[in-house]
Amino acid sequence: MASENFTMVSGFILQGFSAHPEMQDAIFGVLLVIYVITLVGNLGMILLISIDPGLHTPMYFFLCQLSCVDICHSSNIIPKALENSLWGSKYISVAECFMQMYIFTVCSSSECFFLSLMAYDRYIAICNPLLYTVVMSSKQCLKLATALHVTAFIYSILHAAWIRSLSFCHSNVIDHFFCEIPSLLKLSCSNTHRYEVVLLFTAILHIVGSNLIIMGSYAYILSTILRLQSAEGRKKAFSTCASHLTAVIAFYGTGACTYLQSRTENSQEQDKMVSMFYTVVTPMLNPLIYSLRNKEVKDALRRERDREEWAYGARLLYLKERNIALLERMVDTQERQVSGGLGNGAMEEEHQVFDSILALAASFMLVAAQPPA
Repeated sequence: MASENFTMVSGFILQGFSAHPEMQDAIFGVLLVIYVITLVGNLGMILLISIDPGLHTPMYFFLCQLSCVDICHSSNIIPKALENSLWGSKYISVAECFMQMYIFTVCSSSECFFLSLMAYDRYIAICNPLLYTVVMSSKQCLKLATALHVTAFIYSILHAAWIRSLSFCHSNVIDHFFCEIPSLLKLSCSNTHRYEVVLLFTAILHIVGSNLIIMGSYAYILSTILRLQSAEGRKKAFSTCASHLTAVIAFYGTGACTYLQSRTENSQEQDKMVSMFYTVVTPMLNPLIYSLRNKEVKDALRRERDREEWAYGARLLYLKERNIALLERMVDTQERQVSGGLGNGAMEEEHQVFDSILALAASFMLVAAQPPA
């Protein structure tokens, strides 16, 4: 009977931030604002990269993938946390919990992989610029992105299958605001020692491998930049890496704090706050980092604004010319009618028609006078 796998719980209770019940409304408001900014920022980044030809480069293709991952990451965690804060419904079914854990693992793995790939992209662009178009061709970028997504899915499926095979017959209360692997391991009544060793080993390969790629790439980049004779060239090279480095520090820095902080009485609450930063806040910050600190994105935003202003001006000029032509035709028609000696009844009827046309033309002018959004 000891080897039998069974799940005695039908669901779990997510404690969330229940240690601070008086702050539930504030937590709901903060999470809602963060979620809206995350969706608007990342969707805006995806749209901008898609419509602006100047951003059709490997770096921004990978950034577009990263934005998709960030949207999935936030949408996997925040809606349930909002529900818990607003209605106090902390229950989550076993299937929902495992799915949330799986998507969280997929998104975290994908983010690590793409941050590493973006560092490698910068390495090729700065250290081997002549090979850049060959190594980072559109076809090659698509292959790399597909391989990273597939690797993240397989990596996460293996962990999800192992967790699913465990028995949960202890407390069903998860002292966190979302389902993650360490929290579920604490509730299992199975022997998890072997899995914890495998989890630690794969995490080391995963995180250390990604960090080695990032650090190795930037070591070569720094060496190349320092050899540049032009101060302007060094500044430009550093500026192309600043946004990516900021995103790497935000993601890995907060993630490391989660596992390196000391185990004190308040460590669980601290763990929740740090986890909220790298699972909720970092996806919000990524599009802001790349839009505020990146000259190419700023230039793309400026081009789109100028294009909108030009389109608005062209539309306004078209409506103006059309209305002028309409008014001129009305005047000519009236002169012909007067010279033709129309009766009073016919003249009055024609005036009513012209007044209607004038009102329609005026409405077009009012619509055109509205400034572009």
